Amino acid sequence: MAVDKITVDKITWDRVGRVTEPGRYIYTFGWLTITADDLDIWKQYPQAAFTLLAHHSQPDEAAVGDEFHLGAFDIAPDAPPPFTTH
Repeated sequence: MAVDKITVDKITWDRVGRVTEPGRYIYTFGWLTITADDLDIWKQYPQAAFTLLAHHSQPDEAAVGDEFHLGAFDIAPDAPPPFTTH
């Protein structure tokens, strides 16, 4: 049985240029909407990595590029897991 791997893209505050205002920004992967709540999390946890979620436009909307927003986040993406396996 074949198992498909799902790639989850994560994005950090450094990668978006440490923006300081909520808004819609263009990046190499498309448009990213960053909210005030997203920025509050980054201000408290500067190393946090958010899941990048695609926003699908309505069928009658003209698609100008890929649209994304931020989803769940990990406040310590480079930390070792808090448990060990034996």
